[in-house]
Amino acid sequence: MMRRIWTKINSANNIWRVGFTTIAFVTSLRLVGSLQFLEWAAFDTFLRLRPEESIDERILIVGINENDIHTIKAYPIPDRDIAALLNKLKTYQPAVIGLDIIRDLPQEPGHKELVKTFQEIKNLIAVEKILPDRSGSTFNQPPNLPQEQIGFTDAVIDTDGKQRRSLLAAANRQNEWKISWTLKLAEIYLNTQGVSLENVNGDPYGMRFNATKLPRFQPNSGGYIQTDAGGSQILINFRNKRKPFHMVSLADIQSGKINPDWIRGKIVLIGMTSPSVKDYVNSSAINSENAALIYGVEIQAHVVSELVSAVLDHRPMINVWADGWEYLWIIGWGMLGLSLGRVIINPLKMLLYITIATICLILICYGLIIIGWWVPIVPAFFTLVFNGVGLAAFYRYDEALRYRIQDRQLIIDQIFDTIHSHPLQTLNIILREVQSDESLSPQEFVSKLQQLNQELRDVYDLVKREAVSEVDSFYFQQAQRLDLSQPLDDILFEVYNEVIERDSTYFDNIKHKVLKFEAMDERNLTIEQKRSLCSFLEEALRNVKKYAHGTTRLEVICTQEHGKNVIRVADNGLKIETMADLSPHLGFGTKLAQNLAKQLGGEFKRYPHEPKGMVCQLTWSANKLWFWRLF
Repeated sequence: MMRRIWTKINSANNIWRVGFTTIAFVTSLRLVGSLQFLEWAAFDTFLRLRPEESIDERILIVGINENDIHTIKAYPIPDRDIAALLNKLKTYQPAVIGLDIIRDLPQEPGHKELVKTFQEIKNLIAVEKILPDRSGSTFNQPPNLPQEQIGFTDAVIDTDGKQRRSLLAAANRQNEWKISWTLKLAEIYLNTQGVSLENVNGDPYGMRFNATKLPRFQPNSGGYIQTDAGGSQILINFRNKRKPFHMVSLADIQSGKINPDWIRGKIVLIGMTSPSVKDYVNSSAINSENAALIYGVEIQAHVVSELVSAVLDHRPMINVWADGWEYLWIIGWGMLGLSLGRVIINPLKMLLYITIATICLILICYGLIIIGWWVPIVPAFFTLVFNGVGLAAFYRYDEALRYRIQDRQLIIDQIFDTIHSHPLQTLNIILREVQSDESLSPQEFVSKLQQLNQELRDVYDLVKREAVSEVDSFYFQQAQRLDLSQPLDDILFEVYNEVIERDSTYFDNIKHKVLKFEAMDERNLTIEQKRSLCSFLEEALRNVKKYAHGTTRLEVICTQEHGKNVIRVADNGLKIETMADLSPHLGFGTKLAQNLAKQLGGEFKRYPHEPKGMVCQLTWSANKLWFWRLF
């Protein structure tokens, strides 16, 4: 069995080589980052198409909009108005207030009032920028605020201009370790819930809130390839809702037209939500009316919500597999495409199965995203489709080419077999009789030579017929043609009749003939295999004439036995020795029968028939398992 499987594997090396080359090519594209943009797009789409979530009641955004700017009639917003806003919010007793408005320089009037307010509100977190932008610029923290009340708001933008990551901690230009504004807001709020921020053992950049470890972004996380993972970063698991947070304006706070429960004990973020200020980020992962206009303070709210919800609600953060598992995943889908390409012959069925497999791939990746796992879908899709559809087309071409080669080889084999079985046999008989003491008469000698001449001409006729024969036809030595599209038992019976009529002088002397031609399972047989089975039976019957001297009983069985197809020819004659037995081509028919048995996944046997004679038998099972075609 193993030898047969190994032989089939070796015969299909070209197909497997193309399949593995496809997998290697797609993997190489991923390794150099060529698929990164497609992976990002798929990731954003999956996040956006997740089931809608509820509003995070723990967060309130105070957005200073265009109406507020027109009412105040000044921009930047004066320190006096910022101080008044902070003092008003303080009366509602929020857990923490985050001010996402730059205040490194005084904005009169009211700067002294703002400084005093900063000193009085201990749960206030202001912003700074520690990483230089393209121009090399940064901005400082507000004056008169301790470092514990400062967090940076530097954003990590991908090369397509969209934000998918959040920088939680990093070193500034003075190599001082800094904490982000969002992380500080989450830390202060969680402290009120009895949860503290700690380091991860063995990872100097890792952080956790009690048992909740923050999955740190790595250079090759998810669809990213060799990305800067400096500092401590996480992938943002945006909250999927058109309006994920309560949002009010500055005017709403000043007028008191607000539900106090939105503020008391909650996280309040203050930022600009005015298009004229242009403090917005592009993101395709957020379910928004205009993904290109997501205000910066909204992105920060998503990050704070992700951190807090992961700890208190066990909402999943975005995790990724190790690189090795990701590439095994890609190879696995490529192998599935390769298997489908080998198993399924019909092009329409091939497209159907590839479509089903693709839908399964999408649903699996989508389901994993919902529970917080990002696995590569684009390279898996490419290896599946390329190996399924592309390799199926290549396999059909390669199979057709191999069939043409087999057709030509079959003609060569048939011609050689005909020469071996008839002209060479006749020539050997002539030589034996010439060399024996019983010399031939001139008339008998001429008759033998005429027979040899005719047999050689028959070989030429066979070549011409096979060269122009239909694919689904089988020719005998004479001009009779069999239609191979008929049931196999009918075809084999016609082969039997033709051989018996052709050599009637010999077979008419056989007294007892046991014939059994019954329906056989031929669902997986090709036309070429049916042609070969006809040749097998013809050769087996001719061997009875050539070698079984004195045969009085002949059995020809073509049926099913014990779930297997059987072709058996048995005689009770004595094997005669001729000069043909000394031919270097002895056993050529046996070799053909053995090759046919390998093609069918069956067995060929020739063994003595008790009390005398020989049995020539070919058995095979038509009910092959589906994976047999892989080899």
